[in-house]
Amino acid sequence: MDLHLLIDNLTNPALLFFFLGIIAVQLKSDLCIPENSSKFISLYLLLAIGFKGGQELAHSDLSLEIFWSLLFGFGLAIVVPLYTYFILRQKFNVENAGAIAAAYGSVSAVTFVTTISFLELEQIPFSGHMVAVMALMEAPSIMVGLLLMTYFKKSKKREDNVPMKKVIHHALTNGSVLIIIGSLIIGFMASEAQAEGIKPFTTDIFKGFLAVFLLDMGITSGRKLSDFVKKGWFALIFAIVIPIINGSLTAVISSILTESTGNRLLFAILAASASYIAVPAAMKIAAPKASPSLYIPMALAITFPFNITLGMPLYLCIINIT
Repeated sequence: MDLHLLIDNLTNPALLFFFLGIIAVQLKSDLCIPENSSKFISLYLLLAIGFKGGQELAHSDLSLEIFWSLLFGFGLAIVVPLYTYFILRQKFNVENAGAIAAAYGSVSAVTFVTTISFLELEQIPFSGHMVAVMALMEAPSIMVGLLLMTYFKKSKKREDNVPMKKVIHHALTNGSVLIIIGSLIIGFMASEAQAEGIKPFTTDIFKGFLAVFLLDMGITSGRKLSDFVKKGWFALIFAIVIPIINGSLTAVISSILTESTGNRLLFAILAASASYIAVPAAMKIAAPKASPSLYIPMALAITFPFNITLGMPLYLCIINIT
C-alpha cells in the first residue's frame, strides 16, 4: 500500500473531525450536534452529490458502460446479502441474519460521499453515473434480506408478516433514496447556467458540511462502540473481513466494466460499505424483531471507520496493481 496515499487519507481534515468525535466520547465531553442539524446536513450531502452526479451524467455520452455499471451495481446488491446471510446464520437468528445481510448488501451514502472527497483530494476523476449506481443499490438488498427472513422464518403467524408491497414502497420512498434519485434527475435536467447559479451551495460549502457530519458520525460511533464489543468477536470480525472481501473482489472484477480508477474505487467502496440509515429505517417497520443494537453498530462503528481510513487506500492499491 502507498504510504503517502494512506497518510493523505488519514490527515484529511474531514476524517480528523471523525476521530475528534470519537475522542470526545472517550473524554466524556458534552460535545454534540443537534439531531435536527444532523438530519439537515445528511440530506444536504445527498442532495449535493446527487445534483452534481446528474450534471455529470447530462454531459456524458450514454454508453454501454453506464448500462453495465448499473447492472453490475444491481447484481452486487443481490449477491452480497444472499451469501452473507448463510454466514451470519451460523451465529444469529433469522431476523438478525437477514437484517445484517441487508445492511451489508445495501450501501452507505456517507461512505460514498467521503470517497468522492478522497478522489477529489487525490485528483482522480470519476463518472457522474456512479451516483445512479449508488442510488440503485439501496433498495434491492433490503428486499432480498426480507425475502430471506420470510422464507426461512419458522413462525408463520399472520401478524408477523408484513406485506411485501409495503416493504417495497418503503424501500423506494425512503428519504435517503428519494433525495439522491430526485436530485440526480434535477441535476440531469438543469442547464449549465442554472447549475452555476447554485454552485456555491452544491459545491463550495460541501467539504465543510462533510467535516461537521463526520464529527457527528464520530460521536455516534464512539457511543455505540463500547456496547457492541461486549456482543462477542464474531460480529466484529464479520464487520471487517466481509467488507475487505467484497471491496477487494469488486476492485478487481470492475476492471472488466471500466478502465477508470475512480469508478473502480467507487464500485469497491459501494460493495464494501454497509447501510446504517436506509436499512434500519426499513427494518424498524418490516422486521421489528431484528436487533438494531447489533446491525447498526456493525455498520456504523466498525465498517464505516474501517472503510474511510484503511479501506479506501487498500482498494485503490489493489486497483493500481491489477
